[in-house]
Amino acid sequence: ETLYHTWIVLLLWACAHQSVNAVALSRGPVRRKTKEIEGRQDKDLLRRSKRGWMWRQFFLQEEYTGTEHQYIGKLHSDMDKGDGTVMYVLAGDGAGTIFVIDSNSGDLHATRSLDREEKPFYTLRAQVVNKKTGLPLEPETEFTVKLHDINDNEPKFDKEVYTASVPERSHIGTYVTQVTAQDADDEMFGYSAKLSYSISQGHPYFSVEPNTGIIRTALGPSDMDREQREHYQVVIEAKDMAGQKGGLTGTTTVNISLTDVNDNPPRFMQSIYQFSVPEITKVGSSVGRIRAVDADVSRNAEMDYTVVGGDGLDVFDVSTDRNTQEGILSLKKPLDYEKKKSYTLQIQVQNTHPDPRFLSSDAKDMATIRVSVEDVDEPPQFEKISYILEVKEDAAVGTVIGSVSAVDPDIRRSPVKYSIDRHTDVDRVFGVYAGNGSIFLQRPLDREEFAWHNISVIATEFNNPEQTSRVPVYIRVLDVNDNPPMLASFYETFVCENAKAGQKIQTISAVDPDDPVGGHRFLFSLAPESSVRANFSVRDNGDNTAGIFTRRTGFGRMHKSTHLVSVVISDGHYPMQTSTGTLTIRVCTCDRNGNMEMCNAEALSSAAGLSTGALVAILLCILILLLIVVLFAALKRQKKKEPLIISKEDVRDNVVSYNDEGGGEEDTQAFDIGALRHPEVMEESKLRRDILPSESLYPPPPLRRTLVPSRENADVRDFINQRVQENDGNPTAPPYDSLATYAYEGNGSVAESLSSLGSVSSEGEQDYNYLSEWGPRFRKLADMYGGEDSDWDS
Repeated sequence: ETLYHTWIVLLLWACAHQSVNAVALSRGPVRRKTKEIEGRQDKDLLRRSKRGWMWRQFFLQEEYTGTEHQYIGKLHSDMDKGDGTVMYVLAGDGAGTIFVIDSNSGDLHATRSLDREEKPFYTLRAQVVNKKTGLPLEPETEFTVKLHDINDNEPKFDKEVYTASVPERSHIGTYVTQVTAQDADDEMFGYSAKLSYSISQGHPYFSVEPNTGIIRTALGPSDMDREQREHYQVVIEAKDMAGQKGGLTGTTTVNISLTDVNDNPPRFMQSIYQFSVPEITKVGSSVGRIRAVDADVSRNAEMDYTVVGGDGLDVFDVSTDRNTQEGILSLKKPLDYEKKKSYTLQIQVQNTHPDPRFLSSDAKDMATIRVSVEDVDEPPQFEKISYILEVKEDAAVGTVIGSVSAVDPDIRRSPVKYSIDRHTDVDRVFGVYAGNGSIFLQRPLDREEFAWHNISVIATEFNNPEQTSRVPVYIRVLDVNDNPPMLASFYETFVCENAKAGQKIQTISAVDPDDPVGGHRFLFSLAPESSVRANFSVRDNGDNTAGIFTRRTGFGRMHKSTHLVSVVISDGHYPMQTSTGTLTIRVCTCDRNGNMEMCNAEALSSAAGLSTGALVAILLCILILLLIVVLFAALKRQKKKEPLIISKEDVRDNVVSYNDEGGGEEDTQAFDIGALRHPEVMEESKLRRDILPSESLYPPPPLRRTLVPSRENADVRDFINQRVQENDGNPTAPPYDSLATYAYEGNGSVAESLSSLGSVSSEGEQDYNYLSEWGPRFRKLADMYGGEDSDWDS
């Protein structure tokens, strides 16, 4: 039937085309006849030559399928008398290739099939020229060849495949997407480009609007369930000729997905879960995992697990693994198999983000978890996490200061033995009884050295020594008053010569390494040995300090430059400890304001003194020097003397080596010179052979001058003669050319002694007041030598 209608349309178009061509062909003769009549009437008046032919447009059907050239129409001019003298010439779009003209008859043909969608019309120009001369007989005439459209193009969609989505549970008529198709045919000519959309695949879930191509849902919320079907493939068809029969069709595919909404609650995969866990599991460790499923996806599938009941509500906790959406059961408190062997939990699961449009707020699921506790051999457990013990520092060795206790938590109750970690008690000050955990002293304590001792006690099972535990023990050493108080520092004190009685010259304090509970209470007093004829007094201030006061007016620096004051310091605790400290007080010259001006050197040196450490160092040096001297003397005694004559043979034929360089002529200790003398000579005469002979052997030479010694030098002369005789008769004396020294000063001198030791006794009392008249500098000498010495002594 569609083919039938097509042929009718083509027949009507052909009839109209032939009528148009007939009108065009008859225009030439008619206009020529009119021209002849007008020429007869106004031959002289009208000389203008009119155009004999004129065309506007021709029509040609596209997609011609014939084998011969397609005839378009005929061109004819009044200049053509039919005698073959004129020629038709064609120019313009496709002239000579697509369009050709018979130069003699003016018939116009198309050489090939044309496509309107490629080019809808062509513009050509025609002209009549003289064959012989080639000159145009008329101006060019422009005309158009238009192509008649036929329905030869099917609709085409913008995309071959469309992708769209719509939420599940959507209502009927919810917009999904829109598709659009285009038709290349002429929409102004008939219905070739009039499109109509229809759905050929996708029923009954979706529908499409025929005129707009909008796709909508066609079923209700209960039928559009993503969990049942998520993806749909819909085929949309576009048909021209307004959807009538005979029209051409184009199709496209639309892939539609249903997006998820939270319309499903989570559900446990099983109602009861079983887990077992060792009793030594650490707090916070994972016990197991539980899993619930949710048909939804992504954010709508997120869920929360909660422990809502059971006897393990305070022992276990559950959290959610956000990656797998599993519930992680963890330990919240330590387990003890001996106390409880199993637990039961009620676990609840629900969505994190429920949607009230699809789910109620109480959409949740429940499951039961049973946890069994496994027995494990545990180490001993101490009753306390730490112990604090106290002991007095004067406690005797062996004293028990406290005890620790640990038990085996297992059912079999293995016995426990105790020991001390010696890394925490290197000096082995403490010990522990292995059977009962009592801690006792092994060495004396000193609170002033260590006030606290931190040790660790180890408890070990007898049956399984690998099972051990330890506990810290903090031992506090309590103070005992076993240290006397001492002066807080070395006090450099002085008193002015013009000091008044009752004047305070120093404030002293004390220190005590002990630490009494109520604080220190020191008492100061003057020692008994310093209280007799005392120049100073000690006054306790009641605040652990004391003041040193003078008890007389005026002190003589020349008479006594330093005073020693012994102070007794005692503490107020039991047993009372007492010590004596000595203050060295220098007597100095002061100005009127009491500022020190000068002290003598003796006072300064005594004030400076030597510290205990310096004295110990000096004594050590002296001791070392004494040891060196003793060792040197011992080594010298043990040294053997080598004989001068090595061989027992006659020395006259041998070279004797003495191996000694000597120290010069004055060296009398270098060697024994008696070894050089012959033994027989030594026995016969003890006189020396290396000096001049005495008067008994040779007569004395005459003297040029005789000196008569005086009586005052008789003792010196006798001493020298005696020493000369001794040296002459000593066979071991040095050679005769050596210098012998006889040191002797004599019994006395004619001059009197210049020593000041006897000047006081030899002279009487003198008046030194005249020195005051010599100026301020000599006035001080007058005060020093003119003043009366005091009989007071400190």
